[in-house]
Amino acid sequence: MEDTSPELSIVIPAHNEEKYLPATLKSLQKAIAAADLKIEIIVVDDASSDRTSEIAREFGCRIVAVELRNIGAVRNAGAKVAVGQWLLFVDADTQVSAKTLQSTIECLRSGAIGGGAMVDAERIESFPWTKRLMYHALVFVWQRIGRWAAGCYMFCRRDVFFEFGGFDEKYFAAEEYFFSRNLKRRGRFVLVTEPVVTSTRKLASYSTWQLICFVFPALLLGSRMLRSRKGLAVLYEGRR
Repeated sequence: MEDTSPELSIVIPAHNEEKYLPATLKSLQKAIAAADLKIEIIVVDDASSDRTSEIAREFGCRIVAVELRNIGAVRNAGAKVAVGQWLLFVDADTQVSAKTLQSTIECLRSGAIGGGAMVDAERIESFPWTKRLMYHALVFVWQRIGRWAAGCYMFCRRDVFFEFGGFDEKYFAAEEYFFSRNLKRRGRFVLVTEPVVTSTRKLASYSTWQLICFVFPALLLGSRMLRSRKGLAVLYEGRR
């Protein structure tokens, strides 16, 4: 009998994502149609009060309902029910092309232990130069220099993910850094060059000063700041 189990599981953490989730799922469906692989999509609905679960159901996704409000824990909840040998974590406001997905699959097939993708921001050119500068500086430092995966798109082998314990739930942010570090210690880590396109809603929702007041304390305090949602309103506040 032919095995029809998914080989790749895509996990999407979502809290009140009715505005962005449809475009993300449409892009994934198109990318999956072009891939030579069995793939499942799991939407982890974290205490949403809008149509997030309904939209996910309309697109035929598996739905996991949680009330955690910790992004690492939400991703872990999706990974626990995933059946694919490979895991891909995609944010609900991030669109994935067929080329990006195919490059990811090829990397995993060729022995990569995991990685991420380069990131393009949607309509970044429409923002003031101060915000554009902050965005490009962050991407340059995080991906070009650090070679860390962006949180909006991360992938790895399922067995390795559970070997290092998944996302560290002590932290409420920067889970992609710890994820990348754990993978780099265990094997070949790749950032695929075909970018994903993520929303600019944080740039649009907060002033330059508010963003600076978030970024610089995080750089100065490091992991101490990440152990609580206090001070992380830019990430957890309900501006959708």
